[in-house]
Amino acid sequence: MKYRANVAGILRNRAGRILVCERLGVPGAWQFPQGGIDEGETPERALARELWEEIGVPPEDYRIVSRRGPYRYLYGGGRIKKGFHGKEQLYFLCEFTGDDAHIHVETEHPEFQAFRWIAPAEFQMSWLPEMKRKVYAAVFNDFFGVKF
Repeated sequence: MKYRANVAGILRNRAGRILVCERLGVPGAWQFPQGGIDEGETPERALARELWEEIGVPPEDYRIVSRRGPYRYLYGGGRIKKGFHGKEQLYFLCEFTGDDAHIHVETEHPEFQAFRWIAPAEFQMSWLPEMKRKVYAAVFNDFFGVKF
């Protein structure tokens, strides 16, 4: 099996709430900003690029607190995307030090249509496709002690 190297960013605000974003054109599908690691790119640089490209948050608006992973999932159904069977993700917990006005889902190539802050225990696994649920359950347990 070939897994695409990927990063995901969990932004946590001063109130301890985490940012989730709703996928463009998929109402009710909430997730963390994430994306592939390009060749020659460090995971931290990929995180910075993805947060900027997907939600307009620059590196000066967050501080990496911890990193966990890799976590793996398959696309399922024997599907292959760009030569890969699934993703291998590193998750970063980041303290968001910016202002909510700095978060923009209306980017050059939008992937999200909305964002909101929630308590970690408020996350709903039903917001995700089946293939991502085990990874998110592990991530929530590892970072927040929340069991789904």
